[in-house]
Amino acid sequence: MTLCLYRIDGVDVQLDGEQGTRLVLQDITFDIRAGEIVAIVGRSGVGKSTLLRALSGLVEICRGTMEFEARAVKGPPAGAVMVFQDYDNALLPWRTVGRNVELGLEGRISRKARHSVAACALEMVKLGDRADDYPRRLSGGMAQRVQIARALAIEPTVLLMDEPFGALDAMTKASLQDVLLDVQRRTGATIVFVTHDLDEAIYLSNRVIVLEGNPGSIVLMADVELPRARDQVTTRELPAFLAVRHLIGERLRGGE
Repeated sequence: MTLCLYRIDGVDVQLDGEQGTRLVLQDITFDIRAGEIVAIVGRSGVGKSTLLRALSGLVEICRGTMEFEARAVKGPPAGAVMVFQDYDNALLPWRTVGRNVELGLEGRISRKARHSVAACALEMVKLGDRADDYPRRLSGGMAQRVQIARALAIEPTVLLMDEPFGALDAMTKASLQDVLLDVQRRTGATIVFVTHDLDEAIYLSNRVIVLEGNPGSIVLMADVELPRARDQVTTRELPAFLAVRHLIGERLRGGE
């Protein structure tokens, strides 16, 4: 039986703003199993990023239960790492790529061990030859790969990714999608990510969670029953891919 990493039951989330306290998410219930890739989609402002931040322990819930590895989430869980879209500000410009990847390991293991771990993580994201470069020499796609490598270096159980490829051009995005699938295959990490790109959600994931409403709530959980080995062209042409796309698209249009 596959291990349940996250258990979320009847969760509400409130946020404080200029207009006072607002209920952003209501009655959120789902599980996340080890080794899954789960996408969260929905319109802008529906609470996708808030849900991801709640999973990361950066936002408190006000009702319900949220557990990671059978322990209540009260602050960032050990083993869960966030990867943000803003790669320009995520890397320290005065440190080399390799030393950026080593950042989370400092004080935990020796310098030699850090160097070895960082080298392996960079190889995994296909940047093994860029360890001595500085961030200013990297493209946006490369900088995002370094962010992913830095997360992988600490051997996370779960990667939480907030629109990780949203600011990239189509070709770079496709390349990084395939890098992410290869990383997941090699590490077995669980991945939860937010995206506005429905095709990306289906291509990458085992399951797509659809949020709608104000406050946001789950209106659909769609299983993606596609072969795990995926191809940017042929996978997107499969009847099963198109069927899931139609199902989710109809649900989103129905909420207009």
